[in-house]
Amino acid sequence: MKGIKLLLATSILWSVPVFSQQAPTALSQGPTVANPEKWPATQSAGLIDPETEKFVTDLMAKMTLEEKIGQMIQGDIGSLKPEDLRKYPLGSILAGGNSPPLSGNDRSPQADWVATMQAFRAVAMEKRGNHAPIPLMFGVDAVHGNNNVIGATLFPHNIGLGAANDPALMRRIGQATAAETAASGPDWAFGPTLAVPQDDRWGRTYEGYSEDPAIVRNLAGDMVRGLQGDPDTRGRIQKGLVAASAKHYLGDGGTYDGIDQGDTRVSEEELIRIHAAGYPPAIEAGTLTIMASYSSWNGQKMHGNKSLLTDVLKGRMGFQGFVVGDWNGHGQVPGCTTTDCAATFNAGLDMAMAPDSWKGMFESTVAHVKDGTIPMARIDDAVRRILRVKVKLGLFDPARPLEGKAGVLGSPEHRAIARQAVAESLVLLKNQGVLPVKASARVLVTGPAADSMMLQSGGWTLSWQGDGNPNDLFPNGETIYSGIKKAVEAGGGTATLSADGNFTAKPDVAIVVFGEQPYAEMRGDIRTLEFQPGDKQALAQLKKLKAAGVPVVSVFLSGRPLWVNPELNASDAFVAAWLPGSEGGGVADVIIGDAAGKPRRDFHGKLSFSWPKNAAQFRLNKGQPGYDPLFALGYGLTYAKGGNVPMLSEESGVDPSLANTGTFFAKGATPAPWRFVSQGAIRQRTVEGPQTQEGGQQFTWAGPGTLSIQGMELNLSREANADLSLQISYRLDAAATGPVRLTMLGGATKGGIDATSLFTGQTGAWRTAKILLKCFQTNGVDLTKVTAPVAIEGDTPLSLSIADARIVSDPNNSICPGAK
Repeated sequence: MKGIKLLLATSILWSVPVFSQQAPTALSQGPTVANPEKWPATQSAGLIDPETEKFVTDLMAKMTLEEKIGQMIQGDIGSLKPEDLRKYPLGSILAGGNSPPLSGNDRSPQADWVATMQAFRAVAMEKRGNHAPIPLMFGVDAVHGNNNVIGATLFPHNIGLGAANDPALMRRIGQATAAETAASGPDWAFGPTLAVPQDDRWGRTYEGYSEDPAIVRNLAGDMVRGLQGDPDTRGRIQKGLVAASAKHYLGDGGTYDGIDQGDTRVSEEELIRIHAAGYPPAIEAGTLTIMASYSSWNGQKMHGNKSLLTDVLKGRMGFQGFVVGDWNGHGQVPGCTTTDCAATFNAGLDMAMAPDSWKGMFESTVAHVKDGTIPMARIDDAVRRILRVKVKLGLFDPARPLEGKAGVLGSPEHRAIARQAVAESLVLLKNQGVLPVKASARVLVTGPAADSMMLQSGGWTLSWQGDGNPNDLFPNGETIYSGIKKAVEAGGGTATLSADGNFTAKPDVAIVVFGEQPYAEMRGDIRTLEFQPGDKQALAQLKKLKAAGVPVVSVFLSGRPLWVNPELNASDAFVAAWLPGSEGGGVADVIIGDAAGKPRRDFHGKLSFSWPKNAAQFRLNKGQPGYDPLFALGYGLTYAKGGNVPMLSEESGVDPSLANTGTFFAKGATPAPWRFVSQGAIRQRTVEGPQTQEGGQQFTWAGPGTLSIQGMELNLSREANADLSLQISYRLDAAATGPVRLTMLGGATKGGIDATSLFTGQTGAWRTAKILLKCFQTNGVDLTKVTAPVAIEGDTPLSLSIADARIVSDPNNSICPGAK
């Protein structure tokens, strides 16, 4: 029998804009070198004083070159063991969104994280010969609370905080986040995000406070002060404070077509006016670190832009802390790899985030200093900045009174702050007299997000993308349904949860909670602003209730404004609740009134992003030519001041099939634009899937042939860097008798993966394989131009049934078949 070849190409929900997949640098015509004189002159507060500088000078005099370089490299706990620090004296460790503590479970409680931090710190502080023990900095993406740890308080994502626009509240949120972070061991929060998103297709839109630079400017400094304390604070970690990291410098929210890690094609004046707005107040508030952006400015990667990192940020803006890179971001600088990049340090990066590339980056950087490629003066400047921050953070004092302390994570005080933030963030888009709901009413609560902590918390929650999180992983949280039930029952009414919206006794009102599935960077990039394009499940439920004569309140959870005209038309009231986090009771505080139906609390939130009139209004920002939103920036009804919303057009303006770039086969069908294509002697028939009738497709080779799923050309190089995987659920009906090879179609692919083990062995049982995209890359596959999501080339007797094929983020359970 001939060998079998499985050819796989993946394109994902988060990587493709409408007109082009990447922002080719050849199209960038603007400047790439900044003129510092055009930029605002600011100065770091509280970072430099004679005592600190003398301490740092004396310490540096004792350090070897290797110890200095170690300070400039940050590794990830998923690729690093404590004992590695004896040979490689790294200065910092991070825990990426999917990286588990030493216990091995990435969804772990406080004790597991504390034990991990202490294990790494113990080795770092060992006295070995002439080694100068220097404390580690441990960083985490605590972006809406200490969101990696079970039991933490989860605040609304930044898009909701922008709608609240309450600087004093921001400071309290920062303080609570710092305390819960310090209590679990880390001393560095990778936030706040100061992006000013300009294209709502971008998957990180919800990490920005607003499209309006004025709102970002208004909130930036208070969040930094909340995390770190005032600029003159000493012994921060001892006070339950942590280092902030203003990010992502610069222009991350302005990329062409909203592509994550793409190219921001703007003039220098626009870069300053819009995208730099939050940095002067953050610097003046004393932010200890700033994170460089993956993105480019007119074709030049920020990780390699000396004029912006050094001349503007450290020169004109007077930033005296240190600049850290993003996850292997240095590897995207031309001429660099993830393990070798002198250019990024020469440009002004002080610490490279080299999660799985730390060893190579350490060794190559030492070599570059020895051969003169990186001047020693540049090394000394970077190390001084890093040590200065460690002093100001209080790391040279081993006391950590909050670490491991019970009762800090999810404390009543912190949850009360989060609940207030939820209430203030809600924006009322429509109300035809149905809100507030009488607490004495008979209330039906339904919708997929009504009783789901996962959906109300969104991405960056217990895992990178925020998916796969059942309610029992949130012991200190309250779902939106639970909050409604408590409020209604307190007023003498009843609240009934119905998964499908069915009821026996007609309710007085139905509250339907629905919205986006969780996502984070890349996976969140979309091609149309239409909600549920081509699969209007929520709309069907709204119409069903309306047809039964039940007044409908929609509570919409999303990480960006979306085109929801049909859902608005089918609703009597419509609330934009964003991604509220752990305190669902904050929704009930506003939408449920007293027993007589009088408001207990009025709406406060105003749109910090313009709401689209059609699904093609990708760049919809106040002040731009042709600005014509459905709801303008600053819109938001209240009980005191209502407003009428007429029937709206239900023509989206975008082909719904453009939206699907991440699911290739599901529920027995290939959703548009994907389709099965058979070449050769392959028989196809519908079979029962593992969970649904007629949910699978069986393919049997009667001779040589190729089966593929084809659709469009896409780029997967970023996704490989992010450890995403192709997941295929299949049943082997007749095992392969020859070798199996996996590859991807398109581009300059020359190679593939030996995956024989996936297509031999047991038959008749459904199984799931998750193959890392970087595995294809390392085996000669060109990820920049893939044209078919799944292709299987084989010969008889191969027979298999496919139930599902899609891109997922699950690196801890993914494989690289054939790897040695």
